[in-house]
Amino acid sequence: MRTTRLEAFTDAVIAIAMTILVLGLSSPEESSFSALWALRHSFAVYLISFATLAIYWVNHHHLFQAAKTVSGSVLWWNIALLFCISLFPFTTVWIGADLFSQAAAIAYGALMLTADVVWFFLGRSLVHAHGKGSALISYLQNSKKSIRTIAVIGLGLIVGWYWPPAVMLGCLTSLLLWVVPDKNIEKFMREAKAPK
Repeated sequence: MRTTRLEAFTDAVIAIAMTILVLGLSSPEESSFSALWALRHSFAVYLISFATLAIYWVNHHHLFQAAKTVSGSVLWWNIALLFCISLFPFTTVWIGADLFSQAAAIAYGALMLTADVVWFFLGRSLVHAHGKGSALISYLQNSKKSIRTIAVIGLGLIVGWYWPPAVMLGCLTSLLLWVVPDKNIEKFMREAKAPK
Protein backbone atom coordinates (compact mmCIF):
# COMPACT_ATOMS: atom_id res chain seq x y z
CA MET A 1 0.00 0.00 0.00
CA ARG A 2 1.22 3.51 -0.82
CA THR A 3 1.54 6.13 1.91
CA THR A 4 -0.87 8.77 0.54
CA ARG A 5 -4.09 7.52 2.20
CA LEU A 6 -2.37 7.10 5.54
CA GLU A 7 -0.90 10.61 5.32
CA ALA A 8 -4.25 12.19 4.36
CA PHE A 9 -6.07 10.45 7.23
CA THR A 10 -3.35 11.45 9.70
CA ASP A 11 -3.44 15.06 8.50
CA ALA A 12 -7.20 15.17 9.07
CA VAL A 13 -7.07 13.72 12.58
CA ILE A 14 -4.25 16.05 13.68
CA ALA A 15 -6.07 19.08 12.21
CA ILE A 16 -9.25 18.16 14.09
CA ALA A 17 -7.34 17.61 17.36
CA MET A 18 -5.66 21.02 16.97
CA THR A 19 -9.04 22.65 16.40
CA ILE A 20 -10.59 20.95 19.43
CA LEU A 21 -7.65 22.11 21.58
CA VAL A 22 -8.66 25.76 21.26
CA LEU A 23 -12.23 24.95 22.31
CA GLY A 24 -10.86 23.97 25.71
CA LEU A 25 -9.72 27.53 26.35
CA SER A 26 -12.23 29.57 28.32
CA SER A 27 -12.56 33.32 27.96
CA PRO A 28 -11.74 35.58 30.93
CA GLU A 29 -14.57 36.02 33.44
CA GLU A 30 -14.30 39.78 33.15
CA SER A 31 -12.69 42.31 30.83
CA SER A 32 -9.45 42.93 32.66
CA PHE A 33 -5.80 41.99 32.37
CA SER A 34 -5.91 40.36 35.81
CA ALA A 35 -8.70 38.04 34.61
CA LEU A 36 -6.62 37.22 31.54
CA TRP A 37 -3.55 36.60 33.73
CA ALA A 38 -5.59 34.09 35.74
CA LEU A 39 -5.80 31.94 32.59
CA ARG A 40 -2.01 31.86 32.06
CA HIS A 41 -1.63 28.19 33.03
CA SER A 42 -4.41 27.10 30.67
CA PHE A 43 -2.88 29.07 27.82
CA ALA A 44 0.65 27.80 28.53
CA VAL A 45 -0.54 24.18 28.46
CA TYR A 46 -2.52 24.92 25.28
CA LEU A 47 0.67 26.25 23.63
CA ILE A 48 2.64 23.15 24.66
CA SER A 49 -0.10 20.84 23.37
CA PHE A 50 -0.47 22.75 20.10
CA ALA A 51 3.31 22.67 19.61
CA THR A 52 3.31 18.93 20.36
CA LEU A 53 0.70 18.21 17.69
CA ALA A 54 2.45 20.50 15.21
CA ILE A 55 5.76 18.72 15.82
CA TYR A 56 4.12 15.32 15.36
CA TRP A 57 2.60 16.52 12.08
CA VAL A 58 5.89 17.95 10.73
CA ASN A 59 7.92 14.88 11.67
CA HIS A 60 5.21 12.49 10.42
CA HIS A 61 5.27 14.35 7.11
CA HIS A 62 9.05 14.02 6.86
CA LEU A 63 9.02 10.37 7.85
CA PHE A 64 6.38 9.38 5.31
CA GLN A 65 7.91 11.46 2.53
CA ALA A 66 10.87 9.13 2.88
CA ALA A 67 8.74 5.99 3.11
CA LYS A 68 7.69 4.19 -0.07
CA THR A 69 5.24 1.67 1.31
CA VAL A 70 3.25 0.81 4.42
CA SER A 71 2.32 -2.53 5.92
CA GLY A 72 -0.52 -3.60 8.20
CA SER A 73 1.78 -3.11 11.18
CA VAL A 74 2.57 0.46 10.09
CA LEU A 75 -1.15 1.18 9.73
CA TRP A 76 -1.93 -0.08 13.24
CA TRP A 77 0.96 1.79 14.87
CA ASN A 78 -0.18 4.92 13.05
CA ILE A 79 -3.74 4.38 14.35
CA ALA A 80 -2.30 3.99 17.87
CA LEU A 81 -0.48 7.32 17.40
CA LEU A 82 -3.70 8.99 16.26
CA PHE A 83 -5.50 7.57 19.31
CA CYS A 84 -2.93 9.28 21.54
CA ILE A 85 -3.23 12.51 19.57
CA SER A 86 -7.01 12.46 19.92
CA LEU A 87 -6.65 12.48 23.74
CA PHE A 88 -4.51 15.63 23.90
CA PRO A 89 -7.52 18.01 24.06
CA PHE A 90 -8.88 16.13 27.09
CA THR A 91 -5.60 16.07 29.05
CA THR A 92 -4.84 19.67 28.06
CA VAL A 93 -8.09 20.94 29.57
CA TRP A 94 -7.57 18.84 32.69
CA ILE A 95 -4.04 19.99 33.49
CA GLY A 96 -4.78 23.53 32.29
CA ALA A 97 -7.37 23.82 35.06
CA ASP A 98 -4.78 22.99 37.74
CA LEU A 99 -1.11 22.81 36.82
CA PHE A 100 -0.32 21.48 40.29
CA SER A 101 -2.76 18.55 40.14
CA GLN A 102 -0.77 15.34 40.48
CA ALA A 103 -3.38 13.22 38.68
CA ALA A 104 -3.74 15.65 35.76
CA ALA A 105 0.03 16.06 35.40
CA ILE A 106 0.66 12.31 35.47
CA ALA A 107 -2.14 11.73 32.93
CA TYR A 108 -0.70 14.38 30.59
CA GLY A 109 2.85 13.07 30.91
CA ALA A 110 1.74 9.45 30.53
CA LEU A 111 -0.11 10.37 27.33
CA MET A 112 2.97 12.16 25.96
CA LEU A 113 5.16 9.20 26.94
CA THR A 114 2.76 6.72 25.33
CA ALA A 115 2.64 8.76 22.12
CA ASP A 116 6.44 8.82 21.97
CA VAL A 117 6.70 5.06 22.58
CA VAL A 118 4.14 4.51 19.81
CA TRP A 119 6.18 6.84 17.53
CA PHE A 120 9.26 4.71 18.23
CA PHE A 121 7.42 1.51 17.24
CA LEU A 122 5.90 3.22 14.20
CA GLY A 123 9.46 3.88 13.02
CA ARG A 124 10.47 0.28 13.73
CA SER A 125 7.48 -1.05 11.78
CA LEU A 126 8.54 1.14 8.82
CA VAL A 127 12.01 -0.40 9.06
CA HIS A 128 10.46 -3.85 8.86
CA ALA A 129 8.18 -2.85 5.95
CA HIS A 130 11.08 -1.54 3.85
CA GLY A 131 13.43 -4.49 4.20
CA LYS A 132 17.11 -4.68 5.02
CA GLY A 133 18.49 -2.81 2.00
CA SER A 134 16.57 0.44 2.44
CA ALA A 135 18.43 3.67 3.19
CA LEU A 136 15.44 4.66 5.34
CA ILE A 137 16.42 1.85 7.70
CA SER A 138 19.87 3.27 8.22
CA TYR A 139 18.34 6.67 9.08
CA LEU A 140 15.79 5.23 11.52
CA GLN A 141 18.26 2.92 13.20
CA ASN A 142 20.74 5.75 13.74
CA SER A 143 18.16 8.20 15.12
CA LYS A 144 18.33 8.49 18.91
CA LYS A 145 15.70 11.21 19.27
CA SER A 146 12.90 8.85 20.31
CA ILE A 147 14.97 7.22 23.06
CA ARG A 148 16.08 10.62 24.41
CA THR A 149 12.51 11.90 24.35
CA ILE A 150 11.19 8.88 26.22
CA ALA A 151 13.95 9.27 28.82
CA VAL A 152 13.27 13.00 29.37
CA ILE A 153 9.51 12.52 29.73
CA GLY A 154 10.03 9.48 31.96
CA LEU A 155 12.25 11.54 34.24
CA GLY A 156 9.63 14.32 34.26
CA LEU A 157 6.99 11.79 35.31
CA ILE A 158 9.13 10.49 38.17
CA VAL A 159 9.87 13.99 39.52
CA GLY A 160 6.28 15.04 38.73
CA TRP A 161 4.95 12.46 41.16
CA TYR A 162 6.34 14.73 43.89
CA TRP A 163 6.20 18.11 42.11
CA PRO A 164 3.56 18.01 39.30
CA PRO A 165 4.85 20.97 37.20
CA ALA A 166 7.99 18.89 36.49
CA VAL A 167 5.88 16.81 34.09
CA MET A 168 5.18 19.84 31.92
CA LEU A 169 8.84 20.88 32.08
CA GLY A 170 9.84 17.39 30.93
CA CYS A 171 7.33 17.50 28.08
CA LEU A 172 8.47 20.97 27.03
CA THR A 173 12.13 19.92 27.13
CA SER A 174 11.38 16.86 25.00
CA LEU A 175 9.75 19.06 22.35
CA LEU A 176 12.98 21.00 21.91
CA LEU A 177 14.57 17.82 20.54
CA TRP A 178 11.96 17.67 17.76
CA VAL A 179 11.38 21.32 16.79
CA VAL A 180 13.88 21.06 13.95
CA PRO A 181 13.19 18.00 11.80
CA ASP A 182 16.08 15.58 11.60
CA LYS A 183 18.60 16.76 9.01
CA ASN A 184 19.47 13.14 8.22
CA ILE A 185 16.00 12.45 6.84
CA GLU A 186 16.14 15.60 4.70
CA LYS A 187 19.53 14.45 3.40
CA PHE A 188 18.06 11.01 2.72
CA MET A 189 15.18 12.56 0.76
CA ARG A 190 17.56 14.73 -1.31
CA GLU A 191 19.74 11.72 -2.12
CA ALA A 192 16.70 9.64 -3.07
CA LYS A 193 15.55 12.35 -5.52
CA ALA A 194 18.99 13.02 -7.00
CA PRO A 195 19.56 11.65 -10.52
CA LYS A 196 21.79 8.57 -10.63
